Amino acid sequence: MEDLRIEAGPGCPKGLVVPAGELVERFSHSSGPGGQGVNTSDSRVQLSFDVTTTSALNERQRERAVKALAGRLVDGVLTITASEQRSQFANRKAARQRLAALLRSSLAPLPQRRASKPTRASKLQRLRDKRIRSELKAQRRRPFAD
Repeated sequence: MEDLRIEAGPGCPKGLVVPAGELVERFSHSSGPGGQGVNTSDSRVQLSFDVTTTSALNERQRERAVKALAGRLVDGVLTITASEQRSQFANRKAARQRLAALLRSSLAPLPQRRASKPTRASKLQRLRDKRIRSELKAQRRRPFAD
């Protein structure tokens, strides 16, 4: 198994190289149809990568990746499963591609929101809604004694 190379992009301008020793692959029987070879070949691949201890990321990248992938991490480990193909080799390749895409997208900085002003129509709508609400509450008051 060779190192995983991630192309340059936002958040990693020079690209990344994840050492092969930091990737853990497990193989198991894939579910679903497969004919006679379904019970004899371990074609499903689970690729695990520990984001919190990797040497491929610097401290800033690690913090950004952990924050972006928080919902997918279990004890700091990201696990990708691939079982779409019938061959183990194709599933290994698919899992590595998915891991690279996830890491690349998690390292990209979030776009900054540009402040904008409310439109004229939204201001008028807000004032209209306030007037209607005010009239509704006015109807709940006790009538004046004449």
